[in-house]
Amino acid sequence: MDSGGGDSSGSAGAAAAAAKWRREATRAFQYYLDRSTPHATGRWVGTLVVAGVYALRVLSIHGFYIVSYGLGIYLLNLLIGFLSPMVDPELDPSAAAAGPALPTRGSDEFKPFIRRLPEFKFWYAITKAFLIAFVMTFFSVFDVPVFWPILLCYWIVLFVLTMKRQILHMVKYKYVPFNIGKQKYGGKKGGASSSSSKD
Repeated sequence: MDSGGGDSSGSAGAAAAAAKWRREATRAFQYYLDRSTPHATGRWVGTLVVAGVYALRVLSIHGFYIVSYGLGIYLLNLLIGFLSPMVDPELDPSAAAAGPALPTRGSDEFKPFIRRLPEFKFWYAITKAFLIAFVMTFFSVFDVPVFWPILLCYWIVLFVLTMKRQILHMVKYKYVPFNIGKQKYGGKKGGASSSSSKD
């Protein structure tokens, strides 16, 4: 009887220690994730490295094409969320009127583009997807034999049709989901300091 109680208290202590370690690991992971937020270039370079390692792994073992196809479909879905406005006026006109909306006429005031999927969440989901797909390549159960050129052709057709629809949506509602070509403010500060230094 005594030994049974000792075993249960020992297993409870081990479970408590494991839970504490998991909490601390989660906290540390979140800390470093938060610190990486302002370093967009470094984050994306890291993701490109992870994607390159995954591509080398798939090409070297000549398999897991179905995993790559699933990964491609998931990445396409994430890209659509990244390029789409948070409130789509085509899907819900009442919500578009209530919340932040895209300007549809030249007389409308400027409203910033708010993404359905923010850049940080987009990056995090892509990186996590590549890591999960990489781990899956070590389990033969996911290596389903398929004729990969068919999957590649189907994915390219899907990508072209989806991007065409997205571009037509951008043209119809007159928005650009990137900062390219948009006016940037903040030059006055430097100009004011240089003019004051001349005096």
